[in-house]
Amino acid sequence: MIQYFCVSAGKYSSAFDFEVYHPASLDKPSDHSVMFINEKNSDRIIEITDVRNCIIFHPTTLEIPDTVRQNNLTIPSEDPRTSYCLFFRENHIMNAPRKEKMRSIDGAWVAETAAIGDNTVIMPFVYIGGEAVIGNNVYIGAGTRIVGRVRIGNNVVIRENAVIGADGLSTDRDEDGRAATMPQFGGVLIEDDVQIGALTVIARGAIDDTIIGRGCKIDNSCFISHNVQLGEDTFVVGETIMFGGSKTGKQSFISGNSTIRNKTSIGDYATVGMGSVVTKNVEDHSIVLGNPAHTKG
Repeated sequence: MIQYFCVSAGKYSSAFDFEVYHPASLDKPSDHSVMFINEKNSDRIIEITDVRNCIIFHPTTLEIPDTVRQNNLTIPSEDPRTSYCLFFRENHIMNAPRKEKMRSIDGAWVAETAAIGDNTVIMPFVYIGGEAVIGNNVYIGAGTRIVGRVRIGNNVVIRENAVIGADGLSTDRDEDGRAATMPQFGGVLIEDDVQIGALTVIARGAIDDTIIGRGCKIDNSCFISHNVQLGEDTFVVGETIMFGGSKTGKQSFISGNSTIRNKTSIGDYATVGMGSVVTKNVEDHSIVLGNPAHTKG
């Protein structure tokens, strides 16, 4: 596990002397991490009974199992997500991209540590950061920016001026109304045979990765926010916005200028009509349209 920072638990409680080095989610809990649990997923506390030496923010109403409380610093909070964000603000942790040693390749700038596959075409004015791993037979159009921990499969097409790995706006407010931002530590995983249109932005995950499944086609001028998961062969048409944590199943179709609410799921083979605003989950094989989106018929 990558060490992004080093914060002593003793800063928050003299009863503990371990250090935490990275964030973790309930989906991928790990030792020596900082995590939060919200009221809506408090039933998943059982999933972190084996972690050790973590700082865990949790609802004041949540009963913490003895094994979790004994092996970790658990901090009750009225708003655990905001407390988690404040942890980073208090410790001056931003996780901004670091300046890297670059090499110029035909008018593009590629970090020395980036891994580039065979037969990959990189057009002028492209920027590729050092954590990028790019497969074979990839086309990267002029002006594209690939930032942070981005993994790109084989036979991928990325059109001009796309941005892969930008930070999403994971920001709450503290009790005084000041911004409490959640730094982004995740990456972007783009599987084989994906196409990404010009001027499209794909944000990296907040903790875990944003995932673009095999065969997905994303049109021009779309925004795919942090922790979005696109199922295989999903089509996303131009000027669509998918907010954080939303996801699709296999072969979903999202028509142009649609807006998908955060943490909303669109089922397998489902269709979202043009200009729709999706505010609740869409079932498999459904067709929805309108604002708010409703089932056709």
